Parts: sequence; structure tokens; C-alpha cells
Amino acid sequence: MAGSIFGKCFTITTWGESHGPALGVVIDGCPAGLPLETSDIQCWLDRRKPGQTTISTPRKESDTVRILSGVFEGRTTGTPISLMVENTSQKSGDYSQIASCYRPGHADYTFDQKYGFRDYRGGGRSSGRETIGRVAAGAVAAKLLAALNIDICAYTRSIGPVSISQERFDRAAILKTPTSMPDYEAGKQAEAYLAACMQEKDSVGGVIECRIQGMPTGIGETVFHKLDARLGQAILSIGAVKAFEIGDGLWASQAKGSENNDAFASSDGAVIKQTNHAGGILGGMSDGSPIVLRAYVKPTPSIFRPQETVNQDGENITLEIKGRHDPVIVPRAVVVVEAMTALTLVDLLFEHMYARLDGILDFYRSVH
Repeated sequence: MAGSIFGKCFTITTWGESHGPALGVVIDGCPAGLPLETSDIQCWLDRRKPGQTTISTPRKESDTVRILSGVFEGRTTGTPISLMVENTSQKSGDYSQIASCYRPGHADYTFDQKYGFRDYRGGGRSSGRETIGRVAAGAVAAKLLAALNIDICAYTRSIGPVSISQERFDRAAILKTPTSMPDYEAGKQAEAYLAACMQEKDSVGGVIECRIQGMPTGIGETVFHKLDARLGQAILSIGAVKAFEIGDGLWASQAKGSENNDAFASSDGAVIKQTNHAGGILGGMSDGSPIVLRAYVKPTPSIFRPQETVNQDGENITLEIKGRHDPVIVPRAVVVVEAMTALTLVDLLFEHMYARLDGILDFYRSVH
């Protein structure tokens, strides 16, 4: 299956299925010497694992990570890092009813048309559990970024009609609220809205926002590998994401140039922008301002209402989905957005290292 590899210099390959024995990732291109323990990765996986709140799937998985290669005595060796998480709570029988029909909003039909065969147990590779490998690799990428004083903060901006208030923004709340909102009041409102949706056997979507601080200027390649293009590819590769924005995003299409342009100024000898409508990226390269991106996440397609569909024989049928499903994907997807952002930034930072001859000469002169 093509399409399971991401990155050019810092490369990841995810593997495994929702109801298979295990899932994981192989990371290639991580430099030697990075301090790395299972606890560095586990804390990220704990943020996405199921069964932790009333607004996530009741599937219970410990999602315990094992480092199989690439680390010795607590440091990366420069060789491929293989990470594995075993599945321990599969209930494949829950999916026997959809073995011969197509769930609305899922990849069942398209997967069948592409391969002529599909793993119907939880969607196989199309399941949200595939993101385990992304998050595990993202934890490693985030450690590299932290060494460069680059900070990534993702959070739930909205669930359904409930949005956070920037005046009440509290970063600590992201890890404390079931909604992953940085706003306790909005979090409670969103929980009440979700409870009503669950009573109606329905689901809801939302928006995840991510802010990056400390990114050097000039990161990103021109033309096809622009920073915003690579971020867009990374975020849109997350199964439930249907739209992506940088900076003012959609609003920029409705603004005048005089409103949208960010004026430059000089401050203590440094060039700064007086506003940040561009979201920290100009011409496909980081401009030194905070990078701001948003992912728009669709409602969970697995709902417990009767839905119209067809079976593999082309017959119209009514389907009532069973199993264990999230009423909202957004809170558990926050860490996935953060991970994919980290992977993209590390890859482009490594690519940037050979952008200028003087930098290459300085490096080799310093080591010889």
C-alpha cells in the first residue's frame, strides 16, 4: 500500500490496522544523541488514547509503547527507530454486520473500489488508530524542536457552535478539560452540547488551532514544498480533517490588500511585522512571527441512528452501526495535529541545513 511514508529528511512509515495485533512507526533520519525514553513518547500517546472521558469511545486501550530499535542507553543511535503499540481491546465482532455493506461517511466504499478487498474491522488502515504511529513519531520530533526552543501548542478552538474566548485562554486547561479546550467555561458549554448530541444518537465536529513559537525565519522551500503547503498536506492527511487554514485563512479572501498586508518595522535592529494576518508564513517560508494554523474536523461518521446505504450487491438497505465510537473526534485529534506539525517542521528544518553554501562551509570547517 503506497502512501504510508511521510517526510524527506526526517521520514516516518506507519504500519498496522485497528484490529490487528499491533500498530507502530519506523522513524528514519533522526540524528544520534537525542535523549529518548519511552516516557517521552507515552505522555503523547496518553493524550490520544481512548476510553478516558465520557466524550470519547469506551474502547479501553493502554496504548503502551515499546521502543524496538534505534535507542541505546537512553539516546538515539542515528539508526531507524521502530516503535510499537499492541492492540489489546479488539471487538472485531462488532463489525461483522458491515462486512458486506458500506458505512456512510467512511472509507469502506472507496477502499473496496481501489483494492477489491478491505479489512472491515474498524476500518483497518483507515481507522483513527492509525494515528498512533504519527503521534509516537511526533513525540520524537517535538523533542528535537524543544532542543531548538521551538514550541508547538495545539488545542480545541471550537466544538459545534461552542468556541473558546481568547480572554479566558489558559494553556494548562488543554490537558485538564475533556474537550482539550484552553477555556474552562467554553469546555463546560461544549460538554453540555455534546451530551445533548449523544442523547440524539448524533455526533459533532469542530476546529483545532495550532500555534508555533520560535520558528527561525526562512524555513520552507519555494514552489512545491512551501512551508504552508507541507503543513497543509500533513494536516489534511489526518482522516477526519476536511479543511485547513493559515493565519486569517478564509477571511483573507474577503479582505482588502490594505487590511490583509502585514506592515514591516524595525525593532532593535530586527525586522518584525506589526500584525500577523499571514499566520507566520510569507512566500512559503517562515517569517519569524508565530505560525498559526487551523484544522477543520468533520463529525464522527459512526453514529447510532439508522442510515441509508447499499450493500456489495448494490441493494439499498438501512444500517444501524454498533460498536464503540467517539461522539466527537476533535479532543483526541488535537495531539495528532500537534504531532503532524512537529514532523513537518523537523523535516523542513533538516532540509534547510543545506540551503546556503556558507552554512555548509562553516559546518565542515568547524569539524575538520
